[in-house]
Amino acid sequence: MPLRRCLPVLLVTALVAGCASSTIAPRYTTENPDVMRIGGERPANADPRTENAGSFCLETTERWNEHGRTPDGQTLWAKDTLRRVVPCQ
Repeated sequence: MPLRRCLPVLLVTALVAGCASSTIAPRYTTENPDVMRIGGERPANADPRTENAGSFCLETTERWNEHGRTPDGQTLWAKDTLRRVVPCQ
């Protein structure tokens, strides 16, 4: 009878202990440094470029923005890419 009362408590305790011990360490790296950078000053924004796509043209603008900090205080920089349709010249 006491085992029947303690078994649910033991199962919940084991589940909580198992979940609490599995911490995922963050990894701040990327294979493509043109998309994300860590630390330093804000990277320079590139000039907008226009690409001919046949019957229309695309203007691509890239901007670097701060997207938070790492646990050791370094700035995370991420590139935002904006595209819009423009007339071809």
